[in-house]
Amino acid sequence: MQYETLGVAFADHVATVTLNRPDVRNAFNEKMIAELTSVFGLLDTRDDVRAVVLTANGKAFCAGADLNWMKKMAGFSDEENRADALRLAQMLAAIYRCRKPVIARVNGDAYAGGMGLIAACDIVVAVETARFCLSEARLGLMPATIAPYVIRALGEQASRRYFTTAEAFDCATALRLGFVGEAVPEDKLDATVRQIADSLVTNSPNAVRECKRLVQDVAGRAIDEALIEDTATRIARIRASDEGREGVASFLEKRTPAWRAA
Repeated sequence: MQYETLGVAFADHVATVTLNRPDVRNAFNEKMIAELTSVFGLLDTRDDVRAVVLTANGKAFCAGADLNWMKKMAGFSDEENRADALRLAQMLAAIYRCRKPVIARVNGDAYAGGMGLIAACDIVVAVETARFCLSEARLGLMPATIAPYVIRALGEQASRRYFTTAEAFDCATALRLGFVGEAVPEDKLDATVRQIADSLVTNSPNAVRECKRLVQDVAGRAIDEALIEDTATRIARIRASDEGREGVASFLEKRTPAWRAA
């Protein structure tokens, strides 16, 4: 898996995808967007991958859109702008919809679209010094394609503020608002991410996939008869699955489940 703007590495059932444009603070352009869409689509199909870490080289996580790319977009027609925006939206969807849990290892600042990348992930671990900003309004723009993910992660009330003020905020604020799940010193970042990844790969791969899908499907839905029926169907189906049967049997027999030896 060779890419111009990304690094991809594999170890112990974990794939690490690294944004690799540190000279521009890992800002994304059309090439990075295409490569991120591609790599998450491929990782989604690999049975040997049970978790994905998304991180970056350099001091910043992602500064959002590359300025040269934005300059080029200024001359696009309406149709070209729509197509370009759709590619960005599809990249975010590829991360969000990836059936493997995705950990954002936030090694530094995340601005604009960089916050969208983080919000599309499932688990967020950030260095305490990271700063965050939805800066689009300063440029006469709005964070439209990232909005479905950021609003879910940041919350509606906080999104109203930071979308419109374009204020930067620190990691402590991001942690308080729930955008970041865990904030750690730089020297603890790798160990913390590794511990979470180890927990993920220890569990049933099928159960992890289904749990991720469950949260996405249930969040925000009314607790009505349709939802009650849906959740009952899901647990009945997974109880009868191969890994469901193996998990219960291994627990009762006090042995290691088969997926840990795979």
